[in-house]
Amino acid sequence: MTTTVYKVTGMTCGHCESAVTEELSALDGVTSVSAVAASGLVTVTAAAPLDDEAVRAAVDEAGYELAGRT
Repeated sequence: MTTTVYKVTGMTCGHCESAVTEELSALDGVTSVSAVAASGLVTVTAAAPLDDEAVRAAVDEAGYELAGRT
């Protein structure tokens, strides 16, 4: 298992958190996602390290922008 914290810009509410969580949870190997709009931090736990471009695409699909890892 690997846990990575990402900075996501544009999240402002619980709906935003849910949208990001839903998209990231759909990635292969992801076991948990915790998104916090107030800080813009998203913690992702997965069976193996995730491809940054796959994470970026999932966040983009949710309507937000991946600013990078913290």
